Amino acid sequence: MASSKAGLVSIVLLRFMTLAALAGSIVVLFLDKLTLDDGSKFTFKDIIAYRYVLATAAVGFVYTIIQIPFAIYHAIKEKRVFKNQFLPEFDFYADKVCLFVFFFFLRGMVAFLLATGVGAGFALTFELKKFVKDFFDSIKNLGIPGIDESDSALNKFLDKALFATGLLFLGFLCMAVLSIFSSINKITKNSSSSKSNRGCFD
Repeated sequence: MASSKAGLVSIVLLRFMTLAALAGSIVVLFLDKLTLDDGSKFTFKDIIAYRYVLATAAVGFVYTIIQIPFAIYHAIKEKRVFKNQFLPEFDFYADKVCLFVFFFFLRGMVAFLLATGVGAGFALTFELKKFVKDFFDSIKNLGIPGIDESDSALNKFLDKALFATGLLFLGFLCMAVLSIFSSINKITKNSSSSKSNRGCFD
């Protein structure tokens, strides 16, 4: 049960794992830079899908930071900061519903939001890697200087983006498990409330 001591500690650990994975994704994307032989420079900002990956990771990161103090308190004290149903309800909906109005003027589920970032990052990177391979394979016989170096640099750039997306995927998995825990907590709390409100003949 998610309400047991072990379950509460697991939730805290999952929150920290989510935070670490999302932070790693953000850092790797920020460090992912490409400089070609002609002096052209590229970063994740030049590719819309990678900006989306960063945005989803940032939203998940901020949300997780907000949740961690409550999770730690709950694990240590084995009770909520607020004694009413506010936090169980908040966990249930907020693990799924994230107000990322500031980024996309939309509402969506945090776990699903992260999943869309993962999908965008993986899909684009695999497509670009295939395109880059086919392109350089077709021109390598032309004897153009610096081709191998450019090919290697582009692949390193894409590999870092792939790694960042992989970290985002790890964050998504942790968030999905946390979403299950929050659902169990809500069902348990609702069951307890229903039983306590029953009359003699219920």
